[in-house]
Amino acid sequence: MKKRVCLVLLSLFILSSCAVYSGENNDLRTLFQNGKSSILGINIRNFNSKDLNGNEIIDEGEERGNFINAVERLDEIKNMGINTLHVLPITPTGKLKALGTAGSLYAISGFTEINTQLIDKKSELSPKEQAKYFITEAHKRGIRVIIDLPSCGSYDLFLTNPELFIKDDKMTSIVPTDWTDVRLLNTGDNSNLNQDLINIHKKFIDMVLEIGADGIRADVATIKPYTFWVEIINYARSKDPEFMFLAEASDSWREPPSRYAEFTPYDKLLESGFDGYYGSFFNLKEWNANQFIEHIKFNKKLLSSYSDKKNAIMSFTTHDEISPILIHGEKFSAMIPWLEATLPFNPYSIDGFYSGDSYIYPWANTEAKITETDDDSYFVHRGKLDIFNFSRKPDGKNEFLKENFKRAYKFRLDNEKLVTEGEFVPLKILPKECSEKVFGYEIANPYEKIIVIGNLDFDNSKDRIIVKLPKLKKTEKAEIIHGNNNIRIKPKKISTSLGAGEIIVIKIKKG
Repeated sequence: MKKRVCLVLLSLFILSSCAVYSGENNDLRTLFQNGKSSILGINIRNFNSKDLNGNEIIDEGEERGNFINAVERLDEIKNMGINTLHVLPITPTGKLKALGTAGSLYAISGFTEINTQLIDKKSELSPKEQAKYFITEAHKRGIRVIIDLPSCGSYDLFLTNPELFIKDDKMTSIVPTDWTDVRLLNTGDNSNLNQDLINIHKKFIDMVLEIGADGIRADVATIKPYTFWVEIINYARSKDPEFMFLAEASDSWREPPSRYAEFTPYDKLLESGFDGYYGSFFNLKEWNANQFIEHIKFNKKLLSSYSDKKNAIMSFTTHDEISPILIHGEKFSAMIPWLEATLPFNPYSIDGFYSGDSYIYPWANTEAKITETDDDSYFVHRGKLDIFNFSRKPDGKNEFLKENFKRAYKFRLDNEKLVTEGEFVPLKILPKECSEKVFGYEIANPYEKIIVIGNLDFDNSKDRIIVKLPKLKKTEKAEIIHGNNNIRIKPKKISTSLGAGEIIVIKIKKG
């Protein structure tokens, strides 16, 4: 009898140890607030498209990316250390005054339906059932799913529902900044919200919940009023308290894209109920060492100032940013995952980034023979993930970067508690003339610490760098996780040289 009880207990232990996130009990909000969601942005339209003739465009007869074939890549994504997908808009796209042959994903022509461009026509499942199937398969692999909520409407939607849009004195729709394929929605202001638009957004929430998603990323969240987001977020949370809201907002954004638009700054968005925002990490390509360290300190202070937990994503590269390999080459692309692995925010990257994709297409901005919109050219943003056409699967084929990404994300997972809960301490860099471009920080608890040293000069190496570590003792054990062979670890300091754009990661344990 005793033996049988032990066997039963052992079986229960094994089952609990092997259990994975199933989606039945959403945990994304808590995961994100604690900095434990590693996010990848994907475009279903090209995520697993089949470019059989190798011309990098999906021609007639070739298979577009869709919810069904997207499942084929989920194991790959899981093995890269990703546990959350940010799925770019899945709503129908506008076809009039459009950009690209498929229409921009962000030119939304409806809030409550699935974009038929994303479905497998051979499947007997309905569009919503196909979307739900994809999300269910992601959940089986422990991958959560965030769905993108576009901020504006297409010209098509304006023609059918003009009451939803802001108009000027001539009753003409408003084109925000240079977003020529979209029109500005009329959400009202903080004292007088447009209830029709509120209700439509609630229906969007209902659809997203119906297909089983775990959260929303709000595109350009700043152009909607504070009270609008309070109502929408409260509505979603009444149905699922763990439903996560991520605001596309930056502390560097100071004004709306149009004088007709509302403007709610990042801190008020966080106050309204958003769990996190973008920050300004995408400016790393232009920052010196002090600016980078100050932004980390700024975010730690900001995010701890709210009564409920908040966090940020490390948006070093997004679908709105040029591929890092085009900015500072392979060195920059290799540095980013190690920063994401060692800072207490949520790692975020874009499909194809980890394999070094430049997102340069040979047919870019040339005349198209076939189009589904009124644009007869393959419009693209140079060096950015294609959101306008039926293009190839993102894949840079750089095996070094892919393995580098995988090692960095595994290191973060193996040291998750230390990274997310440890104390962030900037380190002093000598000689002083090197400190403009060389940064150093440690993430520490009483028992172990991670030391990170990096060179933001992507053209020149830095020799004879000394990093001051007053508490480093001779008895402590150091392991070089990533970096060169020129590292010398001594009591109270580390000395090294750094190649252009090089980053070093060291783990130290008390002896």
